[in-house]
Amino acid sequence: MTRIKEKLQQIREFLAQFRGIRPKSLEEYSTNIEKKAACERFVEKIVEGTVDVAFLVIKRKRFEIPEDDIDAFTILLDNHIIDRTLAQRLKQAKGMRNIIVHEYGKIDDSIIFRSITDELEKDVRSFLKRIEQLGL
Repeated sequence: MTRIKEKLQQIREFLAQFRGIRPKSLEEYSTNIEKKAACERFVEKIVEGTVDVAFLVIKRKRFEIPEDDIDAFTILLDNHIIDRTLAQRLKQAKGMRNIIVHEYGKIDDSIIFRSITDELEKDVRSFLKRIEQLGL
């Protein structure tokens, strides 16, 4: 199994585990500190895994080396691996991960909750599907 396939499988496992612990409501997310901390950790692991896959694809395809993690999604966009919408959403996920990890200012629970319940899994699954289609 290639390193890319291993990483894709790991991300799928994280998504499944994450789905099992995600809170059902904003109130639950905001008040259950253990659940909130677990969700934040899964966001970190899922987003970092996605960035790792982006870098592995870039290396395998011998594309230009990104200056930073967010730039990796631009390189995949420029080389027609992902579309503009997905690139933008993955960049936003990376930004959200940075805010959570580095605690830049006050974190808006409603934004994080909406992202983890409505957006993150859908976007990451779209990315995984696209990478699988490359057959690397």
